[in-house]
Amino acid sequence: MKQFQNKVVWITGASSGIGEAVAKAFSASGAVVIISSRRREELERVKAICTDSDNVHVFPLDLTDGDSIKQVSNEVLSKFQIDILFNNGGISQRSLTSETTIENDRKIFEVNYFGHVQMTKAVLPQMLARKSGHIVTISSLTGKWGFYLRSAYAASKHALHGFFDSLRMEVEDLGIRVTLITPGFIATEISKHAIDKSGNPSGEMDNNQAQGILAEDCAKQILKGIFSGKEEFGVGGKELRALFLHRYFPRLFKKILKKQAAR
Repeated sequence: MKQFQNKVVWITGASSGIGEAVAKAFSASGAVVIISSRRREELERVKAICTDSDNVHVFPLDLTDGDSIKQVSNEVLSKFQIDILFNNGGISQRSLTSETTIENDRKIFEVNYFGHVQMTKAVLPQMLARKSGHIVTISSLTGKWGFYLRSAYAASKHALHGFFDSLRMEVEDLGIRVTLITPGFIATEISKHAIDKSGNPSGEMDNNQAQGILAEDCAKQILKGIFSGKEEFGVGGKELRALFLHRYFPRLFKKILKKQAAR
């Protein structure tokens, strides 16, 4: 089905994992796809394997570099009218709060929060002028509750909910939709790239991550949710039951959560 025929979709963090899978899914659904991340060579690889590679456009940028975001956004917006901004780039964490430096806390927030906020503020004026657009942001189940070894990561994802829930209230009557997605366990290498107490990639694959659903299946769930206009939804497997427990049985949820392995 060509649900997104001719829609212009800008995806950050598109060089691997969920971003790559979503880029391929949008391309197969008829969209014009703009893909961004730091690594041009990986973006070119993703472009080459998309269904309609002629309608996939590569614009490298660094979410930790405000000047990079400003420069690339100006270039993109001069050439395209963005229908969907898909905020996806991010970095995870595997370190105790007591051993995590404030520099690493800030590094995580620069990517996971401020990068998405700046991207959104860059695209928002164009959407407001057209009274049309959809801003989609990848959060996490840890955007709903904290967990071992993820204090800064969880905080950055919680911050996204505060920002984008507030934004939704401001723009929903102006023709702009805002969606938050909370993935559970997806079989990507995000845990391998998660930074440790020294700020280096942990290099370890979490057991739950390894057993998660495929990124391609995640992308199918995401496009279905976006197409249906949901404001917030989870993607993943049986771990999404935790959203129900967290909301309606908080004491039971806390007992179960504390028994889970940190990795």
